[in-house]
Amino acid sequence: MPFKIFDASDRLGLAPLFAHGWSAGDEVSSGVASILENVRVAGDAALLEYTQQFDSAHFTLEMLSVPVPALEARPDLVTPEIASALAVAKTRVEDFHRRQLPSPIDYVQTDGTAYGFHYVPLRAVGAYVPAGTAPLASSVIMNAVPAKVAGVERLAVFCPPQPDGTVHPAVLYACSLCGVDELYAVGGAQAIAAAAFGTQTIAAVDKIVGPGNRWVTEAKRQVFGTCAIDGLAGPSEVLVVADEDAGMEQVVWELLAQAEHDPHARVAVVSESMSMLERCTTYLDHVRGQLPSRSGVIAAVLERGLYFVHASDRAELFDVIDSFAPEHLSLQVRDPEEYLTLIRNAGAIFVGPYTPVACGDYIAGTNHVLPTSGSARFSSGLRTLDFMRSFSVLRNSARRMAGDAAAIEALARFEGLDAHARTARMRAS
Repeated sequence: MPFKIFDASDRLGLAPLFAHGWSAGDEVSSGVASILENVRVAGDAALLEYTQQFDSAHFTLEMLSVPVPALEARPDLVTPEIASALAVAKTRVEDFHRRQLPSPIDYVQTDGTAYGFHYVPLRAVGAYVPAGTAPLASSVIMNAVPAKVAGVERLAVFCPPQPDGTVHPAVLYACSLCGVDELYAVGGAQAIAAAAFGTQTIAAVDKIVGPGNRWVTEAKRQVFGTCAIDGLAGPSEVLVVADEDAGMEQVVWELLAQAEHDPHARVAVVSESMSMLERCTTYLDHVRGQLPSRSGVIAAVLERGLYFVHASDRAELFDVIDSFAPEHLSLQVRDPEEYLTLIRNAGAIFVGPYTPVACGDYIAGTNHVLPTSGSARFSSGLRTLDFMRSFSVLRNSARRMAGDAAAIEALARFEGLDAHARTARMRAS
């Protein structure tokens, strides 16, 4: 039977769609804490134990560090078709992220005081590349290329090994293509622990980026403070905004495409057109039994993570967008420019009938590591600045210091900080 259509004002019915925040659950949280502590204390020995348990029974420590070959030495790792597609992706991601490089700020005031605001690349970054149901070579590009554009000195990729203990050839090829410095055949929370704390083989990094499952994401949350992280990536999300003229099949297949990522994905359509929504529900009901692959994963999403939402007017429609704050927002409408000026909360926006979300997943050049679980309200997709940090520079002139000393001293004494006051007073003359 056709799927239910929710009214945008039904906040109770839409509560799961608008739910925000990250929670792995007590069992995963305590399990991750145990893994982190074990790796912190035992290092490589713990990595060997967990990798043999979860990934490859025949894994040895000699397989942990994987040499990254020169690109010309291993063209056989992938087919020519995949090699060509990865090369296009790498070129476009590099171009898009190079344009994001910030310029330093330097200026001098009339009294001779100089100000600066400078950017420097992070020294060492760890990038996690999942390899659960499929090898995500595209994730290597999305994480590695911006790091290299930013000037990161040491980039280490962590990827779960295959049952034979090796990293998938496509991931190895992508690492070679992107100039990855180090590659380790280890996954899960144990990989995050190794990146954060270091082991006998793996040196600790300053920041960990990249998506992963609940165990990986919870591990990132727990190591934050020991090192930085890019964010907490939950299940995939898409919201399609469709008007009466949108292509019904394009709308429905955008939902199905995102649903095949994860059984916990959230997919939705919002429209002011009830007839569009009704056509979509009928068509989806017709095609859901004809899915060629991953039908079990998609079925789970259609059962509990699918929403068709009718908005009575444009204001209600924008309220749905802002309340969901989706990872991916697909605008399949006649007047997208009007929408773009008013949207605040979205990880990435895909505009028009010729721009499926899959473009951003693979070769458009925009980044596919995006905020989920409502975090698009306050965070952004992975970008060049995520691999850099900034610092300010101040050089007072004598004239500035003489003029400011009394105010600094007064404020310092007001806060009970006499040494602060003295450092100002002693420079007053």
